[in-house]
Amino acid sequence: MADSRHVVLDTGFGRGAQFLAALERHRSAPAAHLHYLALAESVPAASVQTALTAAVPALAAQWPVDVPGLHRLHLPTERLTLDLLVGSAEAWLPEIVARVDEFIIAEPLDQVRALQRLATPASTLRIRQPDEQALRSLRAAGFTVTGELEGEWQHATYTSRKPQPPRAPAPERRAIVIGAGVAGSAACERLAARGWDVILIERHDAPAQEASGNRAGIFMPLLSKDDNIPTRLTRAAYLYAQRAWQHLGGLDPHAPGPEAGAGAIRGEQCGVLQLARDAEHALLQKEVVDTWRHPERYVRWLDPQQAGAMLGAATPYGAWHFPEGGWATPATACRAMLHACGDKLQRIFHSEALRIERAGGEWQVFSAQGTRLAAAPTLVLANGAGATALEQARDLPLYTMRGQVTHLPEGSFPSLKMVVCREAYMTPPVDGIVCVGATYDKSTERRLWQSSQDENLLRAEEILGSPHGAGAPLAGRVGFRTMAPDRLPLVGPLPDSGNQARSERLRDLPRLPGLHALLGYASRGLIWAPLAAEILACQLEDEPLPIEATLAAALDPGRFLLKQRRKL
Repeated sequence: MADSRHVVLDTGFGRGAQFLAALERHRSAPAAHLHYLALAESVPAASVQTALTAAVPALAAQWPVDVPGLHRLHLPTERLTLDLLVGSAEAWLPEIVARVDEFIIAEPLDQVRALQRLATPASTLRIRQPDEQALRSLRAAGFTVTGELEGEWQHATYTSRKPQPPRAPAPERRAIVIGAGVAGSAACERLAARGWDVILIERHDAPAQEASGNRAGIFMPLLSKDDNIPTRLTRAAYLYAQRAWQHLGGLDPHAPGPEAGAGAIRGEQCGVLQLARDAEHALLQKEVVDTWRHPERYVRWLDPQQAGAMLGAATPYGAWHFPEGGWATPATACRAMLHACGDKLQRIFHSEALRIERAGGEWQVFSAQGTRLAAAPTLVLANGAGATALEQARDLPLYTMRGQVTHLPEGSFPSLKMVVCREAYMTPPVDGIVCVGATYDKSTERRLWQSSQDENLLRAEEILGSPHGAGAPLAGRVGFRTMAPDRLPLVGPLPDSGNQARSERLRDLPRLPGLHALLGYASRGLIWAPLAAEILACQLEDEPLPIEATLAAALDPGRFLLKQRRKL
């Protein structure tokens, strides 16, 4: 059984005093998993971090960089999850997706009525030194003040007669996951961590044989001047993935390859240098850094001289430098995630799922020969474009783009100390091979193309300022990225496209019971996979989401059907 959860929302984290008090109570009587949502204008400063890590040493390795968003810190040995929600309370309260058992209002809060949406009939509340206006706001939000002040604190309980949506019954924790790339492997790990029994079905003989099979994938944030949805999603995923990898043993450039039975993830936080394309792009890069003023450990702007010195070759326009970005071998991430599942995972490989049907409250998965491979109440499609071969997912607007990566032996090509990218990317040597790529081709051809290799080498020449690798033997790998028209992944319950009921909102869209998607990861599956799997696991368990409501809606697989029906 997975832990029950006690969810606390602290609307003014400050120096963390209320968090430490809640943690002390939790340690003395740990009846449930403590999930603490902490609103903070910025990530608490080093002095606060020091005090908190003295009480919870495991926080030190996970302490987030000070950028906006929701930073989820897992502390499984403490049965504790700490979410730092960085930004104003005004911006965050409409965006939180959670059922809150306990509210702590230690600082004045203008939006007390916004708490009503998060409260359950059993919610309690503590507010520090409320004035009459604050008490009136509490009552208007459905809270009943109980007793006199206890020291500085006034207590209240949620007693509104307004009907609350019922809490979903605890799921039967059995699931099937189709696809053993980064999407499916992450789903297995996140579900197994919550006590689920998972059956993994994969048509190949080993994990990570399709898009997740490249020698090196790069990880880096995405920046924009307006901090749009892709930027916010990628920032959250990039930071969450790095914390997830720490829990799995960390990155090691000398870790064994994917064929090994266990071990750390092969990869390195060597930094990523993203060169400006031209003078206009360089100006935009600098404006973005100046506008958002992110910490330098997250990103810094380099002028042409600084960028050239780091690259080891002249570059005319400058660059973004992401010091904590780098590369990793996706197949070793899959191996680590599946290894972490232990005996909660059953693997069925060399078996392609070609038909699924719902019967007796379970999804049944059948092979091409009609053999039933597995049955479970919950089914997760994580098999990329292969999902659209199934009738229930046939209407999803997914498509593939061919990507060819060129492999060049170390010594025949400049060995970089970091990842460098512009129209192409180049990695440091991985097992003596430099990776350059990847192309975007509208084709299903799996053979290596000389034209694609020439394209990669031309892009490398544009970055380095001189030709390298000319005449190299044709070598590399072809993979197929699966993506949606808006280039965002599909994360969550699948819509029932056969149900013609009129719906104006995502929450009212009919869904196929127990059928979920982790699809359309495009070129960012390495970092999107851990966060997307956590989102899905939280949806299944009715836990607080690790992202804001706006992002969750942007990833909902039903978004395309809803848009289509609104046009009718």
